[in-house]
Amino acid sequence: MDIKAYIESGILELYVAGKLSEEENQEIYKLLLQHPELLQEVLEIENAVVKLTAAVSPSSKGFENLKDKIGNTDTKVVQLQPKSTNWMSYSGWAASVVLAAGLFWTLNQKSELKQTIQTVGLENRYLETQIEDTKTDLAATKNLLDVIRDKDIIAVPLGGQGDFTSSFAKVYWNKSKNTIYLDAEGLPEAPEGKVWQVWSLTLNPLSPTSLGTIDDFNTDDNKIFTIANANESQAFGITLEPKGGSKTPTMEQLHTLGVVASDPS
Repeated sequence: MDIKAYIESGILELYVAGKLSEEENQEIYKLLLQHPELLQEVLEIENAVVKLTAAVSPSSKGFENLKDKIGNTDTKVVQLQPKSTNWMSYSGWAASVVLAAGLFWTLNQKSELKQTIQTVGLENRYLETQIEDTKTDLAATKNLLDVIRDKDIIAVPLGGQGDFTSSFAKVYWNKSKNTIYLDAEGLPEAPEGKVWQVWSLTLNPLSPTSLGTIDDFNTDDNKIFTIANANESQAFGITLEPKGGSKTPTMEQLHTLGVVASDPS
């Protein structure tokens, strides 16, 4: 639809003046619902009519000025018959104003409803994501419980050392799968430029083997880490090292240490 040509056709002026048939009014009403530009044009026409009406209202002062200019000579006064008021036109304008107000209210309600639907949709998607995350977390928790309850798991408590007696951790070692599960909840966050490094130790002679650094320690929520370990470990230790890790442990930064219990058999 050519909106500009439709506006220039003058049909909206006739609509405002109430000069159209009921069928034509219904058609324009539908178009106003579909095209905000047409609705705006109708409002501007009505505003122009109101201003024009106010501008041409008779003024007693203006009439007196006119008498002064004519003078005080005898003037024949011709009584003019009042022109009948076109109440249909005024009714059309009033109906248009009511219609416009109704249309604005309807459009506003529609916009608010659309916004509400979008908000509810976003909240539902967020809730669905939370539910999926919860399911994933529950599955991971169940898997971890199954791991640490395995009859072949060796639990090794790691106690605080030296100046770090408040630190602690625990290793769950599955020798058959060459894997340890480190619960490092008892360690503080690594300072800037530092990283936690895990070690496998043999005691006689003391020989440390790095099991790697925990680079995401500070951002991990549950502080449980799965680490590969194919060593015949007799103990496990955790030190605080420069970012990137060290070849050998910094003993002054040994926070936790735990010895694997001897096999009673």
